[in-house]
Amino acid sequence: MAQSVMTGCGRAAGGVVAFAAALALAGCGMSSVTSGLGSSILGGGSASAEPTGVTEQDLIAAAKAGGNAELTLAGNDTQPGCPRFVTWPRDSHLTIYEPGRVGDGLAIMHRGEITKTARECHINGTQVTVRYGFSGRILLGPRGQSGPISLPINVFVADAKRERIATDQLRVDASVAVENPIGYFSAVRTVTFDVPPGARAGEFEVYVGFDRNTPNAG
Repeated sequence: MAQSVMTGCGRAAGGVVAFAAALALAGCGMSSVTSGLGSSILGGGSASAEPTGVTEQDLIAAAKAGGNAELTLAGNDTQPGCPRFVTWPRDSHLTIYEPGRVGDGLAIMHRGEITKTARECHINGTQVTVRYGFSGRILLGPRGQSGPISLPINVFVADAKRERIATDQLRVDASVAVENPIGYFSAVRTVTFDVPPGARAGEFEVYVGFDRNTPNAG
């Protein structure tokens, strides 16, 4: 199978089969994005201390567990008053192709997917601090190569009018190999912003998604 992935077009079909098998092994495609990972991970949304519960290790474990079942916050799964943390529509996944072959299934190098998210927040007057985390996987495609892979991520905070009031950029990394074509990543960050008079923290949303301006992305 290693040769079918790494060699030319004559064996590319075998690479497509391997890529499809990797998708099936990872959970039959896209897993539903969750809104939380449980009180042991996120804490209880305390109003007396900054959030500290989200960890990269727990997010990685959730990504590896896969499946479509949503993991919720025990006893308080909505965290009323906190901004939501969600993936930006259509940007929860990103496929990278060989140069000049975007859209060709035989030319896929690798694909990134955000599959799990979590957040907690602390509200102090008009100031909101959101600690957010996300995780996912990178799958090797028919034309992919073994080694580390890095993909760009965009995060932004939007108000009730969908206007961006804060942005962040980062990269996620995972290692894949022909014999082990699925790698996992996670990240945890914190963002703080002010809520203007007349607005509520729950009206704001924190979005995460892959950067589609990446070369050879489709």
